[in-house]
Amino acid sequence: MNLLPKSSREFGSVDYWEKFFQQRGKKAFEWYGTYLELCGVLHKYIKPREKVRSAAWQPCVRPGPWEPVTLIPHRQTVTAIGSALSGLHARYRLKDDFKVLVIGCGNSELSEQLYDVGYKDIVNIDISEVVIKQMKERNATRRPQMSFLKMDMTQMEFPNASFQVVLDKGTLDAILTDEEEKTLQQVDRMLAEVGRVLQVGGRYLCISLAQAHILKKAVGHFSREGWMVRVHQVASSQDQVLEAEPRFPLPVFAFIMTKFRPTPGSALQIFELCAQEQGKPTRLESAERLAEAVRERQQYAWLCSQLRRKAGLGSVSLDLCDGDTGEPRYTLHVVDSPTVKPSRDNHFAIFIIPQGRETEWLFGMEEGRKQLAASAGFRRLVTVALHRGQQYEGMDSIQAELSARVMELAPAGMPAQQQVPFLSVGGDIGVRTVQHQDRSPLSGDYVIEDVQGDDRRYFRRLIFLSSRNVVQSEARLLKEASHRAQKKRKKDRKKQRPADTAEHLPAAPGQSIDKSYLCCEHHKAMIAGLALLRNPELLLETPLALLVVGLGGGSLPLFVHDHFPKSCIDAVEIDPSMLEVATQWFGFSQSDRMKVHIADGLDYISSLAGGGEARPRYDVIMFDVDSKDPTLGMSCPPAAFVDQPFLQKVKSILAPDGVFILNLVCRDMGLKDSVLAGLKAVFPLLYVRRIEDEVNEILFCQLHPEQKLALPELLEMAQALERVLRKPGRGWDDTYILSDMLKTVKIV
Repeated sequence: MNLLPKSSREFGSVDYWEKFFQQRGKKAFEWYGTYLELCGVLHKYIKPREKVRSAAWQPCVRPGPWEPVTLIPHRQTVTAIGSALSGLHARYRLKDDFKVLVIGCGNSELSEQLYDVGYKDIVNIDISEVVIKQMKERNATRRPQMSFLKMDMTQMEFPNASFQVVLDKGTLDAILTDEEEKTLQQVDRMLAEVGRVLQVGGRYLCISLAQAHILKKAVGHFSREGWMVRVHQVASSQDQVLEAEPRFPLPVFAFIMTKFRPTPGSALQIFELCAQEQGKPTRLESAERLAEAVRERQQYAWLCSQLRRKAGLGSVSLDLCDGDTGEPRYTLHVVDSPTVKPSRDNHFAIFIIPQGRETEWLFGMEEGRKQLAASAGFRRLVTVALHRGQQYEGMDSIQAELSARVMELAPAGMPAQQQVPFLSVGGDIGVRTVQHQDRSPLSGDYVIEDVQGDDRRYFRRLIFLSSRNVVQSEARLLKEASHRAQKKRKKDRKKQRPADTAEHLPAAPGQSIDKSYLCCEHHKAMIAGLALLRNPELLLETPLALLVVGLGGGSLPLFVHDHFPKSCIDAVEIDPSMLEVATQWFGFSQSDRMKVHIADGLDYISSLAGGGEARPRYDVIMFDVDSKDPTLGMSCPPAAFVDQPFLQKVKSILAPDGVFILNLVCRDMGLKDSVLAGLKAVFPLLYVRRIEDEVNEILFCQLHPEQKLALPELLEMAQALERVLRKPGRGWDDTYILSDMLKTVKIV
């Protein structure tokens, strides 16, 4: 039987509601949830004056830190509900003058159940004569003190200040169907009447979907009257509301408007949001910010409802924010694996990414997360990244904090009592210590942080906060420094210091860096490209002139400087702050063979190219420079660095047998093809090496096609160069195999 109106305007019609309740009969119609679903909020704000003793019963049970995470069943038996309600009888003794008014009561059982737990003086009004007659007949014997009156809520007949509470479950939503002048005037009369019949200190408690126009009207009206405004999300409403009725896609909220005594000339306005039933309210600075916060909750609930209904929505990510500061605390990615066959225990799991490892391909890229989910063997995996600047006490506390929230992302068909495992690498949350934080006028905010890798070694990273999940520069700390860091961390744990302060690791910039180790795969590939210079056995004794554009932490030019003793390097960096960072935190230093030029790489190369016959000729030119705009299809290098006129200038300062090495990061396939074509037009010999598990591609460009090497010959030259570099006393890292870096090279 379809009782929904043909248009929203019918909600304000007496004739519609008369017909509705005649056809509906005695079956209760529960707008936005039953008493059992709403009682947590109702009893929080409809408070009697005298508390006698607490009952042992609570409306719902929250899992403890290590208890299995379970879903509360949506339905309970009548016996269980009755037992739960009876537990509240002894909770309060109401004062004789505590009166509740329910407006637009309909045939809901809400008033009856409030009556049964001790709220005797309840007055119910509705514009439908049919429903008032039904409710009188239903309650005359069992609830003699409760009254039902046919009355228009815009013209109530009660004296001023007659009630401590006015309760509205869906009535404001039913009347405020649009923002036409006639509708708004009717709502103004209703809200004015609510204010008139409430005592000072009384509350208007309105259960609503909090759609934008309704929130705007209600909040605006009562804040102008000087009332305190709070919006409280009803716990689990998006799961439980209207299970047997047509479901709403939005969560249910309660507006709690508390009437203050008018103060002439006072401009104080109080806006609060409470997102959890037992949580503390958050004070917000304006009605606009309150509306924004509610909209964020609605979007989250809508996403959860979509995830419950179907799998395979594509890439879904969201932030969970700190309730006190509003800053992101967790970033969640929901990954479905349709190829995983369903079984009893593989529906759902949560994977906590150790701090500092969210930048790795397996955790930081969509394809990597898909691989992780498939290998874990779950139909749905939610990966959780921990944000820098937030404090975490350990896996136990994170599990307790996330249990209730992540369950809202469970897939359809998961058994109600299913235990959900929390997974991680090594069973802990990793270590991330911020050593330094500052702001560069050119690059923006950045941090220097030390993180623990999967081999328990520590790594130092430079992160630009405009691209929080991109490691700009990285270096490995020496084992001695890592050992000191671990001892310091254990000592600090005993003192219960926060886990995210700069005190944990020693600030020993130069001495603590392992300069023989290249962390970045693309840097390793760029170094391997030196094998293209031919005669690798002689490279260490041959004067090499190199130009490196883009300093970062300085690890690339520093590695060349230390391993090729006859090399002379010009490094160009546009941001002077980065030279300070490289020097102080990454062990970089200038010498008679290493000079840093603070300049725009475009201008610097253009100036060199304009030098005529006196211009220098470099054996190697390396571009490792990124764009400051992470939204571009090509983030490295900036587009101007691969324009053909500029590439001609690069060509003019490259030695005839030299190699131009470029780090390319381009997600736009059409743009990448264009870049490759442009490079090929200037440098006829072009090798491409894709970096596994990353977006980076390393391009090796040379001037003469006759220099082309077949792959076996290229690998042989790389092996010869490595044999020279591996000689005793040269500090070569044994895990670095030069020939491996070139195995997948292709000629374009």
